Formats: sequence, C-alpha cells, structure tokens
Amino acid sequence: DCGWITGHTYVVYGPLLNGSTTFMFESTPVYPDAGRYWDMIERHGITQFYTAPTAIRLLMRYGDAFPQKHDISKTVRVLGSVGEPINPEAWRWYYEVVGRKKCTIVDTYWQTETGGHIITNLPGITPMKPGSCALPSYGIQPIVLDSVTGVPVTQRDAEGKLSGVLAIAQPWPGMARTCLNDHGRYMKTYLNEYKGYYFT
Repeated sequence: DCGWITGHTYVVYGPLLNGSTTFMFESTPVYPDAGRYWDMIERHGITQFYTAPTAIRLLMRYGDAFPQKHDISKTVRVLGSVGEPINPEAWRWYYEVVGRKKCTIVDTYWQTETGGHIITNLPGITPMKPGSCALPSYGIQPIVLDSVTGVPVTQRDAEGKLSGVLAIAQPWPGMARTCLNDHGRYMKTYLNEYKGYYFT
C-alpha cells in the first residue's frame, strides 16, 4: 500500500535507490483465493516479501493448503513483517508453513517519524525470535523508562523482562526533526514526554 510510510519507503523509493525491482498488485490477498500471494511469489520469482501481521493472520485462517501448494522457499530469502507486533503463533506459521523453515523472518519495528527500521534482525546475521524484533539497528540506543517517573528501568521481573515504555536515548540520522507547521506538536509528542529521550 503506497499510501502509508511502508509503501513508499520500502516499496517505491527504497528499492529504486538500491536498484531493486518491486512487484505490486491490486486487490486483496484472498482473491481469487487465499493462495494469491504465494502464487505470485512463485510465478514471478520474488525474493523478498513484506506484509503485515494482520494479513498473515488472515491467511492462517484459510489453513496450510494454500501456502503448501506453492514452494516459495525456492526463491524467497526473506519474509518480512511490518505495521504491528507479530504474535508468536503467526510468526511460527509464517516461518514453518509459508517459508518451510528456509526463509529468514524479519520482524521490523519503526514509525513514520523514525525514518526507517530502528529495531529488527538482520537476515543471516542476528537471531530470529518469534514475537520479537530482535536487536536495535546501528546507532539506535533503545531504553525502557518507567512510565510515571521517566527514570530508566533496570530491575527485571521474575521472567527476566523489563516493564515500562520504549524510548530512544540518542538521535539518529533518519529521525524526524519536526511536524510540518507544528513544531510544538512534535516536541510534545516525541521529546517532551520524557526529557532527554525520543518517546516511541
């Protein structure tokens, strides 16, 4: 969908700037049937596929037969997830059924205002973990803050997890610097909530 940040960043100008071919289609992933994505990937030799967890969960409801009919792992190297957190069950289906345990799953975390991925695994380099975006991108310093005090959280719970809000400790080249004609809104939303940190 070229109408949102992922569309124009990772479908249009990102691939063009890298000399890559982009394949786009019009319609839904389940018309004429729930094998639409997998058929197109197989027929056209697509090597990277990037979609939202909502679409993955929709396709899961149609069962395993459609992706099993098309062995996309012959061409696809990377299966990407974007737009919202992907739950572990959908991640496993994407990896095991769609990618046949041969394709790297890249779960990406970013916002329009971050200018690109800020937390994600790198295919073949950093580990994959169902339901996790893995590690911060180069130059990104994530920090968990107490939502009330804004103080960095250092104590982990019994499961070893930190609880709080995600912020970024240092600026990075792709971050937005303002909102058009409304710098006050930008400051209030991203920089003033927790002084000294970019609030995600």
